[in-house]
Amino acid sequence: MPRDESDLFRRSLETARRAARTAGEIIREKSGTAFRVDRKGAADLVTEVDLAAERAVIAVISDEFSSHRIAAEESGRGKGDSEFRWWIDPIDGTTNFVHGYPFYSVSIALEFRGEIAAGVVYDPVRDEMFEALKSAGARLNGREIRVSPVSDLSDALLATGFPYDRSDRGRALAVTAGLLPRIQGLRRAGSAALDLAYVAAGRLDGFWEGGLKPWDTAAGRLLVEEAGGKVSDFAGGGFDLNRGEIAATNGKIHRELISGLNQNSL
Repeated sequence: MPRDESDLFRRSLETARRAARTAGEIIREKSGTAFRVDRKGAADLVTEVDLAAERAVIAVISDEFSSHRIAAEESGRGKGDSEFRWWIDPIDGTTNFVHGYPFYSVSIALEFRGEIAAGVVYDPVRDEMFEALKSAGARLNGREIRVSPVSDLSDALLATGFPYDRSDRGRALAVTAGLLPRIQGLRRAGSAALDLAYVAAGRLDGFWEGGLKPWDTAAGRLLVEEAGGKVSDFAGGGFDLNRGEIAATNGKIHRELISGLNQNSL
């Protein structure tokens, strides 16, 4: 990587950290208080806190990189011809936040020429900052992290998520039921970005989910890969940020997980 690009990406990572902490402060202040909740769909919520946190993230990034494009969950995909694009999810796990369930995160990633170059996933509840820089590894609060050493699916702790579209949940449940006898345990916590960060940190051995948006997975995908893991689509092929499906593991159980997903017709 050319030195000027490397310096820019490191500055981008610092900016993402600052933006995530700014959003985290807003989220913590509003947690447990009364706030407005609206619906984007039957099971898809948005709150005034999402909107405030997103505005804060965009302000921090725009102040530092005014020419960059921004694609954010609540504001949509910004226009422009910059080679740089930021993917922002101000609260990944809004349903959890609304219910006071303490598992949600701020996800911010920078894409450059189709590749994710830097990303953070920040857990404001536990004050945990997961971060990754392309070709420079992944860290949690400054400490290097690596994926788990588990090599057999039967010893694996996995996580998944279910789609907002209630009509698709039966199929997702069928796949989950098919995998359950083959694994050690399963978690469904409600924040794809944080689940991916947990795979990167070795707390989970794998994660899969469909129906996702780019801002859900952009930062988490980089975290997993920079921590030594593997990310693909459900068929085991190349991961497409815009396709909406992701399978992420420590790499050692990836083939088994993909086999299980396909045997149960995801």
